[in-house]
Amino acid sequence: MAWRHVFFGSLFFFPPLLANSWQLSLPTRVPHDHAKTKSAALSSAAAFPHPNQPGSSSAAAPNVDWPVYGGGPAGDHFSPLTQVNAANAKDLQVAWTFDTGEAGQMETSPIVVGRVLYAATTTQKIFALDAATGTQLWRFSSGIHGTQPIRGVSYWHDGDKGRILAGVMNYLYELDAATGKPIPSFGNGGRIDLRENLDAPPDGIDVALTTPGVIFGDIIILGDRLPETHPAAHGDVRAYDLHTGKLRWSFHTIPHPGEPGYETWTSPDAWKTAGAANNWAGMAIDTQRGIVYVPTGSAVDDFYGADRKGKNLYADCLLALDARTGNLLWHFQGVHHDLWDRDFPAPPILLTVKREGRNVDAIAQTTKQGYVYVFDRVTGKPLFPIEERPYPQSDVPGESSWPTQPLPLTPAPISDQTVTEQTLTTRTPEAHEWALKEFRSLRSEGQFVPLNSRNQTLIMPGFDGGAEWGGAAIDRASSVLYVNAINIAYTGGLEEAKSSQGVGASVYLSQCSVCHGTERKGAPPEIPSLIDVTKRLSDEQIVAIIHGGKGRMPAFSNLKDDRLHALLDYMRTGVDLNTAGSHEKKQGPRFRFTGYRKFMDPDGYPATAPPWGTLNAIDLNSGAYLWKIPFGEYPELASNGMRATGSESYGGPIVTAGGVVFIGATIFDRKMHAFDSHTGKLLWEYELPAGALATPATYMVDGQQFVVIAAGGGKNPKRPFGSLYVAFALPREKTHLAGLAK
Repeated sequence: MAWRHVFFGSLFFFPPLLANSWQLSLPTRVPHDHAKTKSAALSSAAAFPHPNQPGSSSAAAPNVDWPVYGGGPAGDHFSPLTQVNAANAKDLQVAWTFDTGEAGQMETSPIVVGRVLYAATTTQKIFALDAATGTQLWRFSSGIHGTQPIRGVSYWHDGDKGRILAGVMNYLYELDAATGKPIPSFGNGGRIDLRENLDAPPDGIDVALTTPGVIFGDIIILGDRLPETHPAAHGDVRAYDLHTGKLRWSFHTIPHPGEPGYETWTSPDAWKTAGAANNWAGMAIDTQRGIVYVPTGSAVDDFYGADRKGKNLYADCLLALDARTGNLLWHFQGVHHDLWDRDFPAPPILLTVKREGRNVDAIAQTTKQGYVYVFDRVTGKPLFPIEERPYPQSDVPGESSWPTQPLPLTPAPISDQTVTEQTLTTRTPEAHEWALKEFRSLRSEGQFVPLNSRNQTLIMPGFDGGAEWGGAAIDRASSVLYVNAINIAYTGGLEEAKSSQGVGASVYLSQCSVCHGTERKGAPPEIPSLIDVTKRLSDEQIVAIIHGGKGRMPAFSNLKDDRLHALLDYMRTGVDLNTAGSHEKKQGPRFRFTGYRKFMDPDGYPATAPPWGTLNAIDLNSGAYLWKIPFGEYPELASNGMRATGSESYGGPIVTAGGVVFIGATIFDRKMHAFDSHTGKLLWEYELPAGALATPATYMVDGQQFVVIAAGGGKNPKRPFGSLYVAFALPREKTHLAGLAK
């Protein structure tokens, strides 16, 4: 994609779109509200003017913004800047740091508009900095203690002043970009409650906004984060008026009777009892055509779908919606009747590729299973072959798995697709022997083999991907995609619910075991063990986490009164007090997931052979890999000569016209990296005080290019959390020798 926006007073410009601006006339669904957005003048040239923003200067030196999460509406993580390039990236130095004062995992990718940087703290306080110095200009606190990292904010200009749209738990706030104060005319005193306008009473559902919405005209289009067990609200995609906060339209990802897709939920009243199928990962938008592209997640329950038989549209789909109305233009379902929690994990990317000598406006979508799908963004036609392959039917009572699943034949997957005896670890003879014995007790048959209750199944890539929420980057000139991938196996299975479970055990198994496991052991460090948790935390602290969520754990505000007390008793004792009779049992599924478990050796390292993480460069014109390198290290292994193992990574890359890929993301070595985009050669790295599990941003202020990353740590029990945003730049005396922007 290329955009029509022009940022006056900036070098950030976008070439015109290619011809071919028509839209498909396909069956559409009735939106909640057919009100159309106002003139595109409010979202195009007027959307990001910045000369009068706080901290602005009349200096003649150019400024180049990073005004949208992902860099721009296309979500391509691309910058035209060339001042920092493959020749001089080795000279990068810390330009400034900003301490948020709140240590904790930060996933925010800042935006920069008019020399002002906007971002968030780990408890969802929103702040603005002078982007050249890191000096705080304002900070907004809602009074709500946010417990889940947010990945960014959105910017809109109404023709008079700039606005910041930010999620704080279940609320969307609209703030004055110059002062950080709420806009009173928006919603209820400057905010709207995202629990409203869904198919459930607001007090009975849990909703959170973690990834920023996309702006089109004078509306913001949002998804949300929902629980992954019953009860969960429907994951409607919604558009709100940016002047008033009123709902403009809704798209039902779980269709209502009479809507297209309703017939794909064949269990009686499944549309009422099913939940989620939500967009939690973010979106991309073609602003000229007025098409918003929305990846959705799985429906609950993630691993047992006896109450939602059928193909389950529009769960696990890439949707193309009319941004003005919410009408469906086309869709692609990546997993039919998902039983493996294979959500689309990141926003898609809009790009232009070459096909048979002509340019084709395309869209690329990365996946947890390690696939990269590429489509014509107007028609939805696949640009590489996709094959529906048969898979065995589930033998779990009540389950009906779908007989086929779609696999792209090109590009090749970014992660391994199965584990064999030949791909087990050889880190030490003892580790290999352990892995071999454990492997022979597991099922390992590749992707999309249904879980069962007899033995554990090896899942490769694991439940965290493949690709993760950080997404990918595209070089606009070459259409090369850069994406980091996790290459670690997990195990999983199902367990039949006991007929004599008490309230506490039943609540735990229905709400908590999907992550913490049926034995309460968790998958440390990401998912802590709950054994003896009441010795570490008070009842009040546990209840606060249950009702508010924490980190990757969503809130469960529906757990109250007797059910909450019974859960606390069960967590305290591990004993089934059997006080529920059969009533509680009937509310849960017959089979439950045994919990997320990484396939790790006794020393805590992956039980498969490295690389355990990679960084990949794929030419999306042809689908061919340009390079693939191990990404990330374990410092203690590296010090003993075992380098380039790769590791898990969370957060994504950006790429510049200067030929540099910038990425933090690795969880053990805590480094910020710069790679040559053409060769994959490491150009520069810097050890941060905490891991940078976020996606960087790059921009230019007064002729100096900066690269900034949030370094809050997380997922590494051996390292403390951090609280810094760190910006890098070339020394001033070297910037005049470098380019500005193409």
